[in-house]
Amino acid sequence: MIRVDIPPRGWVELRHAVFDVNGTLALDGEPVPGVVDRIKALADVLSLHALTAGTHGNLAELEHLLGIPFQVITTGDEKTRYVEQLGPEYVIAFGNGVNDEGMLRLAAIGVAILGGEGVAISSLQAADILVHSPVDAIDLVLEPLRLVATLRG
Repeated sequence: MIRVDIPPRGWVELRHAVFDVNGTLALDGEPVPGVVDRIKALADVLSLHALTAGTHGNLAELEHLLGIPFQVITTGDEKTRYVEQLGPEYVIAFGNGVNDEGMLRLAAIGVAILGGEGVAISSLQAADILVHSPVDAIDLVLEPLRLVATLRG
């Protein structure tokens, strides 16, 4: 768990990190360099969830490399419901595609990742933060004062 005071939002208690996989943690079915080590560090403080439609296949190998159990989810509504079930006030969500829009909007903190696949405008507009890479995104959580610096009013 990570607790951080973000003025004027107040205290945010993060318990879960929910990730889209392809375009967010992986590019063309392969983990983005640096992600595997960051994910392992993040797993020490938050419960990790990976949601994927499996666009590039290779799910078993990618799941093994990342060390996060995958949930095969094909629609944005399913991703939003997944975050809803976790308790959105405890979730930081990461994504880049149109089907990530709802979960980014619903989560306590939504992070859009502008990686090699780009980012859908609707997801960008739903997010609280935009970063260049999943490494930058995970580092926001591992160094929570970065969240404060970015989100303070």
